[in-house]
Amino acid sequence: MRSLALALLLALCIASALSLPSRPKKGTGEDRIHDAHPSGEEHYEGNGHAHNSDYDHDAFLGSDEAKKFKTLTPEESRERLRKLVPRVDADKDGFVSEDELKNWVRFTQHRYIMEDVERQWSSHDTDKDGMLTWPEYRNSTFGPLTDEQLEKPENAQYKKLMGRDKSRWHRGDTNGDNALSKEEYAAFLHPEEYEHMKGLVVDETLEDIDKDKDGSISLQEYIDDMYPESEHKDGQSEPDWVKTERDQFGQYRDKNKDGKMDREEVKDWIIPPDYDHAEAEAKHLIYESDDNKDGKLTADEIVGKYDLFAGSQATDYGEALNRHEEF
Repeated sequence: MRSLALALLLALCIASALSLPSRPKKGTGEDRIHDAHPSGEEHYEGNGHAHNSDYDHDAFLGSDEAKKFKTLTPEESRERLRKLVPRVDADKDGFVSEDELKNWVRFTQHRYIMEDVERQWSSHDTDKDGMLTWPEYRNSTFGPLTDEQLEKPENAQYKKLMGRDKSRWHRGDTNGDNALSKEEYAAFLHPEEYEHMKGLVVDETLEDIDKDKDGSISLQEYIDDMYPESEHKDGQSEPDWVKTERDQFGQYRDKNKDGKMDREEVKDWIIPPDYDHAEAEAKHLIYESDDNKDGKLTADEIVGKYDLFAGSQATDYGEALNRHEEF
């Protein structure tokens, strides 16, 4: 029995890691937002909003490639970055425009998603037929538990995770053939990136936060999600950031001022319709690197700001990682 409990605990950890989309750091209302970030890093950190170059590295190179650059000397980093510039310069006019930079950030973002699919695919597609059925995914992620075992009280959370994944699975199966292709599995893993999956992201958020199940999120439910009672400290007043979130809820989240967020307001919160992170990142990179202020970048301007675009051992405080192959 002890071994079964340990197996269940391990499977729960695996299920959470494999099937749920990554979320930003816990602590403010921003942590629920699924807005197509080009990086898992925060762009500006802390109360002082210090600029975090790792965000830019991930956005421009992709997280895996950014790690490779961190193994390089500054000279090697500049050399490899110069070789990369022609790939960003789509029209081959010798300049990188804002649109080309925006499209490149989107390309690296999609490449990361598909690499994430490839990392997990072989462990799930057990019959190696190039498609993923629900039984294959269920067995490889949750183990061979029977329906009877899932009904036991001690497996309630386990059952909830499986139910959520199954719902997401069916939403991702767009052609209804009861199997996921790699592109459909990408939507399963990263639903915030696919239009037909965004309603499910709202459903999952409501399931997590709407404790009274009235189909909306009250101010108290909103605060309790990011600042649960377990984190309250005796004798201490509410942190300033919580007070700020109360103000954010009233001013921006609850748009119709009825004291709660309905489904549309929740969607506007977690999947903002009016902010393009790829575009914002392209503008930021050009603003920081465009020495002659002509609105576009040359290879020299990009390489001159190599620590912004790529980094190296020198900008990563000498972190030791294994050397990888060239582009």
